Amino acid sequence: MKTLLKNKFTKIAFGLAAVIQLMPGQVDAQESPKEEDFFKIMRVTAPEGTLLEVGGLTVLPNGDLGVATRRGDVFIVENPTSSKPFFRKFASGLHEILGLHYEDGAFYMAQRGELTKLVDTDQDGTADLYETVYAWPISAHYHEYSFGPKVGPDGSFFVSANVAFGDQEWWRGESRVPMRGWIMNIKRDGTMEPYATGMRSPAGLGMLGDKLVYTENQGDYMGSGGLWFIEKGDFTGHPAGLAWTGLPNSPLKLTTEEFNKVVDPQKVANGTGGYLKPENVMDTPYITMAQAKEKLPDLKLPAVWLPHGIQGISNSEPIVIPEGNFGPFGGQVLVGDQGQSKIMRLTLEEVNGVMQGASIDFRSGFQSGILRMAWAPDKSLFIGETNRGWGSSGEANEGLQRLVWNHNIPFEMRTVKAQPDGFLIEFTKPVNKASAEDLTSYAVESFTYKYHPVYGSPPVDNKTLKVLGVEVAADGMSARIAVEGLRPYFVHKISLNGVRAVDGSFSLVHPDAYYTLNSIPSGAKMAIKTPATPEPAKQVAATKIVPAKAAVVASAVPTDAEIKSILAKNTCSACHMKDKKVIGPAYQDVAKRRYSDEKIVELIYNPQPQNWPDYATEMPPMAQVSKEDAMKIAKWINSLR
Repeated sequence: MKTLLKNKFTKIAFGLAAVIQLMPGQVDAQESPKEEDFFKIMRVTAPEGTLLEVGGLTVLPNGDLGVATRRGDVFIVENPTSSKPFFRKFASGLHEILGLHYEDGAFYMAQRGELTKLVDTDQDGTADLYETVYAWPISAHYHEYSFGPKVGPDGSFFVSANVAFGDQEWWRGESRVPMRGWIMNIKRDGTMEPYATGMRSPAGLGMLGDKLVYTENQGDYMGSGGLWFIEKGDFTGHPAGLAWTGLPNSPLKLTTEEFNKVVDPQKVANGTGGYLKPENVMDTPYITMAQAKEKLPDLKLPAVWLPHGIQGISNSEPIVIPEGNFGPFGGQVLVGDQGQSKIMRLTLEEVNGVMQGASIDFRSGFQSGILRMAWAPDKSLFIGETNRGWGSSGEANEGLQRLVWNHNIPFEMRTVKAQPDGFLIEFTKPVNKASAEDLTSYAVESFTYKYHPVYGSPPVDNKTLKVLGVEVAADGMSARIAVEGLRPYFVHKISLNGVRAVDGSFSLVHPDAYYTLNSIPSGAKMAIKTPATPEPAKQVAATKIVPAKAAVVASAVPTDAEIKSILAKNTCSACHMKDKKVIGPAYQDVAKRRYSDEKIVELIYNPQPQNWPDYATEMPPMAQVSKEDAMKIAKWINSLR
């Protein structure tokens, strides 16, 4: 009897499956591959009780891995890619190491207040010589981190230094002692030259070939994170370091007073001074970094903005993908993120002498915040992680992991390049031409950020741009799109949600690219094919539209789609999720406090960190959120009770 019933139910199951498969639009034939189908995250097991909190990584010539920690230890890991790596403590007692370099038998690292050299002179496996290469002032403020070193083409060292925060307004950066907010160039003889300033929290110092770059974190005067190419004498936007441009060896002469004549913090904060008027009447006038550059020629714009809350929230080390590593992406740049525990991929190009390019998501899901990366001899990527002082997604507070490519090629945008009238998108695999030639497969919008002393900025001056035409290459490996209304110095979000691969119905693993268009190239434009003229629409009798009552609209709880847009626009989703603790509490936990709508609005503008003592990172005042949006956020939060 059991066998008969089993056979009967098996036939029913197969019958249902056949019906479902024949029902169009009910289920996908097969799911599109995801990140994890190509790049596997593997753990490098550390000895029990070891807290890595990785601040620096470097691979030794013999393949061993050097690991420096924020707790002041240096380990040498033997056989780091094996199932049983061996950790040997090389040094300890150092102060918050946030970078590591190895050469000629010596480790170099940036501590809180100095560049230090470690040597094992007696060859017993541990350091016995701790030598100060160069020391710089510190004021003992917790935020005065120092990062590096990176080695320049001439063999000298580069180190970057965080600013402190003011006592009354902790989110406002200040340089209390010389070289805070600067990149320093330290020579082998122990002398130092100030190199560039304008840095706020430059955690991601790097060398892309012979070019010095760094990534910045969102904050005051920094509307979002981004990547800058640095030359001697550059000013990258944060004014705190301008306090030291009067030093005799400063390569920059711009003063705080001269800066304030253009970007007066009081005028920007109050919305006065004739700055750009926003389309949203609820917002205040503002100035952008590109507009400020018109009067401040020393100001260097980022090559790529990394949209806050989308392409990370606390960007860290950039690293070049060597040719032959990670397949079609060789020569491109990976940027880690500490807050969202993920990696982005950057495609860069020089246009009219200016660096620019696109950022695309690459791999998420790491166990803690990514601070450092280093290439292993087997072409995998070591990932050093920590979240102390700034929370991160993931299930751990620290860690050492490895990213391994399985040699299968994902369907991705390989590169995005600017054109005189749009963009050229190259793919890793041929596209299905029918999908790629359909204009509805593409969507483009552009936006920028405010340049002001308030902590961060929402995307502003958003516009949806019309895609006018598309040309798909004969081999299906690229598509050129013509876009109406390209805007220099704006981020252009390019979405390819409708494009499919030729070898199946697969969509792109990552359909969105964010291209920072600093300069529009010259050259020939696409010939746009004129579509057939549609038949005239039939005349329909006008219908009187009765507007909804204002009171009803004001009291309505936003829909899921509306609140998602509001939270993303105001960068709230960078630190909060509906039902999960990230940097800040989950919205459901806020709802449990049973604040009134008005109280939540008040807390958006004037947070009370003492109400959330279990969260290390204090929420800054979100002055950029309009009152209308703040009330919608409040009503939505209270709807979660």
